[in-house]
Amino acid sequence: MTAANADEAQALAAGLGERSAGTYLDSVTGKMVVTVSDPAAAQTVHAAGAVPKRVSHSAAQLADAMTQLDRTAKIPGTAWATDPVTNQVVVTADSTVTGAKLDQLNAAVARLGDAVRVESTPGTFSTRISGGDAIYTGSARCSLGFNVRSGSTYYFLTAGHCTNIGSTWSTGSGAVLGTRAGTSFPGNDYGIVRYTDTSVAKPGAVGSQDITAAGNAYVGQTVTRRGSTTGIHSGQVTALNATVNYAEGTVTGLIRTTVCAEGGDSGGSLYAGSTALGLTSGGSGNCRTGGTTFFQPVTEPLSVYGVSVY
Repeated sequence: MTAANADEAQALAAGLGERSAGTYLDSVTGKMVVTVSDPAAAQTVHAAGAVPKRVSHSAAQLADAMTQLDRTAKIPGTAWATDPVTNQVVVTADSTVTGAKLDQLNAAVARLGDAVRVESTPGTFSTRISGGDAIYTGSARCSLGFNVRSGSTYYFLTAGHCTNIGSTWSTGSGAVLGTRAGTSFPGNDYGIVRYTDTSVAKPGAVGSQDITAAGNAYVGQTVTRRGSTTGIHSGQVTALNATVNYAEGTVTGLIRTTVCAEGGDSGGSLYAGSTALGLTSGGSGNCRTGGTTFFQPVTEPLSVYGVSVY
């Protein structure tokens, strides 16, 4: 199985249940790898055409580690996700995690043994990184994620921490685009705005890239982000189902990447080719020094709101 079969590999891992701790793309071989915890699962993976990799920590052990972190280390400025490549939960701490907060984090991680490792990242995890064109509500600026529709009714998706701020959204010139039809943050980070201006063009593209479908990201995938502050940047997916403890609240189920972002990029598009993947949630660093950026998977709001990309 290659990257083109990523969905099949993820389905294979899901079918193995606790006997698999995830999948990823091997950047050297170009093959999809499925982690397994026993020889029988390895045979199943091999027979399906993917590459099995024996690991020491089961899916249940890693899930339990994340549950323990939820209870003991929910500290603003921290994030965690399972890294299938190293078969560990990776805890990331931003520059605000110092002193007593760092002591609390280290103590929580120490209790979990080698199933967990800690990394530091420069900057501060914040939702104040707002792909696509600029959108405004009051004095706040974010980025439009994807134009979507349900029948003949048109909407756009953006970050929930953006749609929480205001109900009416406009262009930079002040022309009203539409009104908020739904918002979810924290917990999730997505929102939807219904177009009220029937005259404005609503292309299904992100910049010059046509978007024809929505899909799920996979670890090792090369992805692109577009935002109203920093434009277009690319990087790789490093983890799925990430938990981020922002100062404004905790968000779960996010895509973690190496793509940079800055203030105003929030809500912007994450995509791979013509496939929509996510909405920019937040992160650390900037596009000069790099950092870690998190994205809300787009398939969830599409399902919740009953809309589709086009």
